[in-house]
Amino acid sequence: MSLTDGDIATIWVTLRLATTVTILLLIFTTPIAWWLARTRSWLKGPVSAIVALPLVLPPTVLGFYLLLAMGPNGAIGQFTQALGLGTLPFTFWGLVVASMVYSMPFVVQPIQNAIEAIGERPIEAAATLGAGPLDRFFTVVLPLAKPGFMTATILGFAHTVGEFGIVLMIGGSIPGETRVVSVQIYDHVEALEYAQAHALSGVMVIFSFVVLLTLYTFQRKRKAVSMSYGR
Repeated sequence: MSLTDGDIATIWVTLRLATTVTILLLIFTTPIAWWLARTRSWLKGPVSAIVALPLVLPPTVLGFYLLLAMGPNGAIGQFTQALGLGTLPFTFWGLVVASMVYSMPFVVQPIQNAIEAIGERPIEAAATLGAGPLDRFFTVVLPLAKPGFMTATILGFAHTVGEFGIVLMIGGSIPGETRVVSVQIYDHVEALEYAQAHALSGVMVIFSFVVLLTLYTFQRKRKAVSMSYGR
């Protein structure tokens, strides 16, 4: 059974969502990862716990509270309405916000671990040579933490593609706007369209395998390079 036009449309919405979320997460969560990697404040524990909450919270719980927050009476909803943007639930950008929250730990933690692995000496050495904070980040931290950023990009993108519960609660199933692959598969099964569900699920299985293979291959090559330098 081949993919239907509706299936292809949901694939494009999913890819657009995952790409947008991944780029925005890399921009907005890198400062968080930097702070968590270097701070000695007592706030590190609570902030780390908040960042990691999506790992243990059921997606429906997270989606419920985001739905309230982005609704007409919520803080986010009132803010977006004041800006003339309306409310975010059941829109593509509502999905973006929800997906950013849900995928945050998959981006923050690899970057944080990579920055922690660098240590203080390279950064302090750059500072003694007169490099400012931005120079130290872009010329020292970013190149050395590149593997962490690569891992964060792959995991953030893949996790966003595979979301279901939270995107269903926030976005519903609007064709061409909020209906993503996982929701489309659910709709096929609910309508007893098992052949279509098989076809789209097969695409997801192949995608997931390729993502994991890419990640493990990248990590294996990085480990081999590190061992060769260590000799």
